[in-house]
Amino acid sequence: MNIMKNLTAAAILFAVTSLVGHAAQVKEIVSPNGTLHVQLQQSPLGWTVTKNGTTLYTIKGVNMLINGKNYAGTTPFKSVKTTSAKETIKPVVPIKFSTVESSYTQATLSYGNYAVEMRVMDNAVAYRFVTKIKGNVEVQEDNFTFVPTEGYVAHRQTTGNFNTSYEESYRHETLEQWNQSDRKLSTIPCLLSGPNDSQLLMGEADVDDYPRLFLQPTAEGIEATYPKAPIKWEPRGDRSETITEGNFIAKTAGTRSFPWRYVACTDSKGIVEQTVTLQLSRKPALTDTSWIKPGQVSWEWWNGAAPFGPDVDFVSGCNYETYAYFADFAAKYGVEYILLDEGWAKDTRDPYTANDDMRLKELIQYCKSKGVGVIIWLPWLTVEKNWDLFKTYAEWGVAGVKIDFMDHADQWMVNFYKRVVSEAAKYKLLVDLHGSFTPTGLEYEYPNFLSYEGIRGLEQMGSCRPENTTYLPFIRNAVGPADFTPGGMNNMQPDRYHASRPNSGAMGTRCFQMALYVVLESGIQMLADNPTRYYQNDDCTRYIASVPTTWDETRCLAAEAGKYVITAKRKGNKWFIGGICNGDEDSRTFSLKLDFLGAGNHTLTAYKDGVNANWQAMHYNKEQRQVSATSTLDIKMMKNGGYAAVIE
Repeated sequence: MNIMKNLTAAAILFAVTSLVGHAAQVKEIVSPNGTLHVQLQQSPLGWTVTKNGTTLYTIKGVNMLINGKNYAGTTPFKSVKTTSAKETIKPVVPIKFSTVESSYTQATLSYGNYAVEMRVMDNAVAYRFVTKIKGNVEVQEDNFTFVPTEGYVAHRQTTGNFNTSYEESYRHETLEQWNQSDRKLSTIPCLLSGPNDSQLLMGEADVDDYPRLFLQPTAEGIEATYPKAPIKWEPRGDRSETITEGNFIAKTAGTRSFPWRYVACTDSKGIVEQTVTLQLSRKPALTDTSWIKPGQVSWEWWNGAAPFGPDVDFVSGCNYETYAYFADFAAKYGVEYILLDEGWAKDTRDPYTANDDMRLKELIQYCKSKGVGVIIWLPWLTVEKNWDLFKTYAEWGVAGVKIDFMDHADQWMVNFYKRVVSEAAKYKLLVDLHGSFTPTGLEYEYPNFLSYEGIRGLEQMGSCRPENTTYLPFIRNAVGPADFTPGGMNNMQPDRYHASRPNSGAMGTRCFQMALYVVLESGIQMLADNPTRYYQNDDCTRYIASVPTTWDETRCLAAEAGKYVITAKRKGNKWFIGGICNGDEDSRTFSLKLDFLGAGNHTLTAYKDGVNANWQAMHYNKEQRQVSATSTLDIKMMKNGGYAAVIE
């Protein structure tokens, strides 16, 4: 199924206007429903965005330096042409919605051999440069300054330099505090929360043959910055590199469109539901997508590959018997895949030779007989040196690859991602990238690309804290799929946490972990814990394994960014409800309408925090009752707690 984009040019909102000289000129662009207004300012180029009459932010100093020449900046644009459009988008792998209706006002600011395109949606404003320059060019700079109005706090993932896995915890500071502290860079996306639940999400989309955007503070606001393009890199070990940078951020075609930069402007609920990255992304490059099967994965790394049930009579580890045991577990619960993480290979630099205990080809066939696919982990440098592995793995019957430790976001690495997913697609292999930057839409162009990491997930053990995880629906998942690897059954409140592999532990209550399967979004969703623990908690496991990884509809029922979120998601005629909260309060109560249900009675099966969950985080109660569209759903979540339910 392809993304279908039916563009309909509508009314010209204002005619082409000639602008003479360098005097400031202002034009207004209005979103389709009139909510957002954008006032253009040139000399230098910028704009101010208001929502229902309230000023939200200003963008200043929009400019590119290409081959040493300024594009935009203080140069007046020659004309502005504005149209309205509507699109129907049907993503191959629907992370939030199977159908997205998108409408926007598009303005083209023409400068001659280049233009600035703007899209003003009802919930976001985006812009990009489009150039028509002969031959290849070097881009030295790509600038803007973002200046929100007073009262906003930035929630950002910090990094000391451009060499990052995007796994840091979020920091929460005003722009003044950010500028006066260590002034560390921020990755994209970045969320700014303001008065009256005003939320501004800074993101980008359609980043192709170009570096990823980073943010840095100034006395005035937030500026763009980028890693320089590497002119030389040398391997360092089996998964890292030493980079020699050039004096430009990209060398690329002179005739092209550059990445979209956007700011989503809505409230906490709207941030959870918005699909701006999808709306700005390319249509699928693949004509046949019938082989792409999103699903769940039984994963061994977090739990130490050490099942310990009464039926275990073998030495556990990276061997045939252990992975066959994982495959049996996956088959019993309908989990689509198992993952062979680091340790399966005799040498991480050799992607073709398994360790002697694996009996890899025999294992792949055993899994196939059980209806379970096999995904294989690899360091990225091993992939770069062995491009034939995709063809070989397809011949072996492997379902996909998990590639790790890229930890960089320059132009070369952005292009590496695309080379990987396009080559994998030739051989009908799925892709999950770890040690990765965050999504910008490549997963829609190549829908075999099911998930990215770029998140502080459960593998971080004791530093994966609920107060950080509760921000993920508003920041990380707000721009695309995230491989958080949830599902811990050894649950502890943060002040009681003490765990390590193979008896790994997860902070938050049992229901917090169960709800993550509904709240968080990934085309490939891990079951991180040990099959033995899942067998011991069969009721919870059956619920987790029943949760889809793709959705027809998403509704945010209650939300306050970083404090709590409750979402209802529909797949076919079933609704799943998931809620999580942080530990700011001993408990939180909600009374929610179920008016989104169809006619008639429905059966609600819910898993709720037990009364003792603030002390014993594994305490939960199960409830089953009849509900209808006129019912009210009362939810109580304990601190660092959750709520997980299905209505059918």
